[in-house]
Amino acid sequence: MAMFEEKHITLTVSGSVASYKAATLARELQRAGATVRVVLTASAAKFVTAATFAALTKQPVLTDDGWWRADGQISHIELADWTDLALAAPASANLMAQFANGLADDVASATWLATAAPKVVVPAMNTHMWQAPATQRNRRQLTADGVHVLLPATGPLAEGYSGQGRFLEPAEIVRQLAQLPLFGAQTLAGKRVLVTAGGTRERLDPVRFLTNDSSGKMGYAVAAAAQQAGATVTLITAPTKLTAPAGVTVVPIQSTTDLAQAVLERFPANDALVMAAAVADFQPVAVADQKIKKTPANDEFILKLKKTPDILKAVAKIKRADQVTVGFAAETQNVLANGEKKLQSKHLDMLVANDVSRADIGFNGDENQVTFILPNGVTDQTPKTSKKVIARVLVDRVAQLFK
Repeated sequence: MAMFEEKHITLTVSGSVASYKAATLARELQRAGATVRVVLTASAAKFVTAATFAALTKQPVLTDDGWWRADGQISHIELADWTDLALAAPASANLMAQFANGLADDVASATWLATAAPKVVVPAMNTHMWQAPATQRNRRQLTADGVHVLLPATGPLAEGYSGQGRFLEPAEIVRQLAQLPLFGAQTLAGKRVLVTAGGTRERLDPVRFLTNDSSGKMGYAVAAAAQQAGATVTLITAPTKLTAPAGVTVVPIQSTTDLAQAVLERFPANDALVMAAAVADFQPVAVADQKIKKTPANDEFILKLKKTPDILKAVAKIKRADQVTVGFAAETQNVLANGEKKLQSKHLDMLVANDVSRADIGFNGDENQVTFILPNGVTDQTPKTSKKVIARVLVDRVAQLFK
């Protein structure tokens, strides 16, 4: 079956030199099985015509010119209700700003706002416009609203120099769309999923602790994605500043020992474990009852540590054949080699590895880039994208592991 068999895709084309490539994109989507209808902004119509897309798609094209005709039809609402996937490609900086701020002052933005279906934005603009704080703010807002924003390519621009902002090639857009879990299938219906999140804390004294750098965003995103896929989710979480998804059972913990106890108690009753928590590898041998004071006599402070419990190794000893375990590996070097070693030593069904030495992804941010590693040696790296998108991809892969 084609990847978009029987799917209705609304393609919004905005004013960009790259808008001519949207015609090829429409063709690629049709080859993938989709029925495509096009919304053309007034600016886009200066580069390409509605007649072009009507001829290619065999569907009427919605434009501002025909939006408010006195024919009793509410065209943008009819199209919004028809849509299974809303795709804005190319999306100009102006169109992203309209979408991010909820404007509905033309047919494209009004149709987008009325659409409840999954949404994807494929930007195309000059590199300076892409890097502008306002555009990046709008990108973050769209991501927070649940919109998938594909990152533009780096390469030659219409201005005659190279930079990030180039429109992705149509075949690459279709390839990335195929990796996104767009249509909300209940792939984990009836399953019970245990997710861990946040950085565990190992106390030195009543006011200090050792911890790993972690916001908990990845684990919380996995919990939300698993629930959206139909699973009953329990989230075991170290302290974070995040709000847990509604309907998810939350088990708060502090230390690695707390986490080990919570996981081992609950794992037998669950079908899958996703170990996204940043677990401290060491803990103090002794914890002071009172605050350790700095005095003139102690210019140095020697701290003796011991290993924390190896939770995944303990889980491997009680794991049943019908259960799935997924681990995470935050690495600063030899990402694949270290990830594969952890996969084997912990007897995992899948490992998610990421390079936390990179400043543009990982800790505390909303974006990441990970590599999925399987026991058969197969690896697959995601594009740099939001943690919410990666969580949906991860959940889809967990569902495949059950099969």
